[in-house]
Amino acid sequence: MASLWIRENQDFERPCMITCALSGVVANRDQCPAIPYTPEEYAAEAKRAYEAGAAVVHIHARTPEGLPSYEIEDYRNIYNAVTAACPVIINFSTGAINITTKQKIAHIEAIKPAIGALNMGSMNYAKYNPSKRRFVFEFVFPNPFSEIVQIVLAMNQVGTKPELECFDLGQIGNSYPLIDMGLLKPPFQYSLILGVLGGIPPTVPNLVNMVQSLPPGSDWEVIGISLDQWRLVAAAIGLGGNVRVGLEDNFYLSPGVMAKSNGDLVEKSCKMNTRSGS
Repeated sequence: MASLWIRENQDFERPCMITCALSGVVANRDQCPAIPYTPEEYAAEAKRAYEAGAAVVHIHARTPEGLPSYEIEDYRNIYNAVTAACPVIINFSTGAINITTKQKIAHIEAIKPAIGALNMGSMNYAKYNPSKRRFVFEFVFPNPFSEIVQIVLAMNQVGTKPELECFDLGQIGNSYPLIDMGLLKPPFQYSLILGVLGGIPPTVPNLVNMVQSLPPGSDWEVIGISLDQWRLVAAAIGLGGNVRVGLEDNFYLSPGVMAKSNGDLVEKSCKMNTRSGS
């Protein structure tokens, strides 16, 4: 009976796939002690996430000292450590500012991960502290069409599946010309990111609107920022989508309760999925 209500891109009878974003590039151990820096730490966190139920890990490379890295060797060392630790699917980031397009795709071309994240538009990107009434940080995150096309072509050349990261409804629309040009092939893979200041606010109606704007033949996951993550995870499960959790996006299991590992966040999302009947 439930199958009668399934709609395009909203198949709530299929399994929910969980991605875990292990580290990000903005936060550090002063904010969350569990953030991995070294390849061995990435491997341990990936294994915890995999054993808790994650199918994919999303990776921003760091140096062993914890600084953001865009070097092929750092990505390769992390990739080799993670694949030796567990059979999880690996997704590499290409998001960055103040580096060239060639640097953004070098590790994709060299290592050929199964999935590569692709930011789908330029935007303001900021964090605001309401209690202090000031911005914690803010910058412009440039992702022009010319660069998006170049990154897609590089991914297609090495067989890496583009994961279309959309921070707003308009960025979903930015994918339509790429589909028309034949650069993206179904099933299209979208990540719907809600809660970054400069992008779409983290409400369930906004998520529904984004899902309804996806082209036919799309797989999608939700990415919620900070504690808004859990409300959006619940909504995505109910809508038949996939979910992403992890220390890149959110440190907390509940208000004031920090996760001790990425595995804790994956475990909670698995329990939410099971309790929903999925």
